[in-house]
Amino acid sequence: MNISELYKLYLEHPNICTDSRKLKANSIFFALKGDYFNGNKFAENALRDGCSFAIIDEKEYARNKQSILVDDVLQTLQQLAQYHREQLKIPIIGITGTNGKTTSKELINCVLNQTFNVTITKGNLNNHIGVPLTLLGIKQEDEIAIIEMGANHRGEIAFLCALAQPNFGIITNIGKAHLEGFGNFQEVIKAKSELYDYIRGKSGTIFINEKDDVLLNLSAGIQKITYGESGDAKGLISKSNPFISVIFQNKTIHSNLIGDYQFYNIMLAICIGEHFKVSPENMKTAIENYTSTNNRSEILETKNNTLILDAYNANPSSMQAMLHSFSEQHYENKVCILGEMLELGDYSKREHQDIISLCNILGLNCYFIGNEFNNINNDSFKNRLIFEDFLKNNPISGKTILLKGSRGIGLENLVDLL
Repeated sequence: MNISELYKLYLEHPNICTDSRKLKANSIFFALKGDYFNGNKFAENALRDGCSFAIIDEKEYARNKQSILVDDVLQTLQQLAQYHREQLKIPIIGITGTNGKTTSKELINCVLNQTFNVTITKGNLNNHIGVPLTLLGIKQEDEIAIIEMGANHRGEIAFLCALAQPNFGIITNIGKAHLEGFGNFQEVIKAKSELYDYIRGKSGTIFINEKDDVLLNLSAGIQKITYGESGDAKGLISKSNPFISVIFQNKTIHSNLIGDYQFYNIMLAICIGEHFKVSPENMKTAIENYTSTNNRSEILETKNNTLILDAYNANPSSMQAMLHSFSEQHYENKVCILGEMLELGDYSKREHQDIISLCNILGLNCYFIGNEFNNINNDSFKNRLIFEDFLKNNPISGKTILLKGSRGIGLENLVDLL
């Protein structure tokens, strides 16, 4: 069966499933494989439980006419997604970046949803599997799609662009992250700029922070729409204690986001809203109603403390931005609980030392958790479990506490002890 024939089946059965535990009726099951699972083994169960067809790539599991044998299930999923994208006539916005891409994506979605039907990357489905699934989730009634693209190595974003074929591109910023995979910061820059390369080649348009010199240098020869304190979409911070408020077109937008660095995420959403002719009133409503979740800059009030929980991810640039912002807040009795930043490779020791030095310069009272911190500072805690025992014997009360660290450290597990 070729892709055009499979596409006809997809149009009749537009729900795509890759997890046999989360099946939908009238769907197509793609039997993906990984290091520890083989979806082919679950194809028959998927069909029994309501799927209309199963795409498999191991002949022994082709046991009925509903099982469609292909050479490679993943490649077939990607080819089907690309074929679907080529039938679409809607604008597709590709977004990547080291920091802020998820918050920006969600803000843009809120703004555009005031006027349009929008499909958006769910959660962190931003890789070679997630992007095809997002593309295949675009329905007939959708008018705009926002596709998040992540990368740990060179070539990944270029590949995702070939699938999604964005008309518009966004790089929120480029910072030091995944250095273990990339090797060095210059490789990070080259990887992220693959989105610009694609947009340039397709004569598309980018939305760009007018103060980001790295991005401006990379964007030569591309049509640009700028945002920030000047540019095509202009705004100013009116206050940020703790939540940031932005003045735009004589309107004050009171967000539920913490930190001055969120200004550019907000202005990006406004810039895109303006381009697609969303009214300022609707943009204000959308941004003011947006609340960050999933351990991203959440403010939690416990019976003992006020917590700023930003434990979904961390890298040197995001950690530094949050520490500067936290130090400038007018809280009394501030405390930082900082978790190790993962995937930094040979740069890890230096970057963790820089974070400790920055905390000293800013005069912040800090607890450091993780092997890399502990190797530098003997007063640090080797892991979260040791710190949990410390908290049980030395409870913290009456403080405003920033929790920031890589997802693998699991700082959100400390909430019940604080």
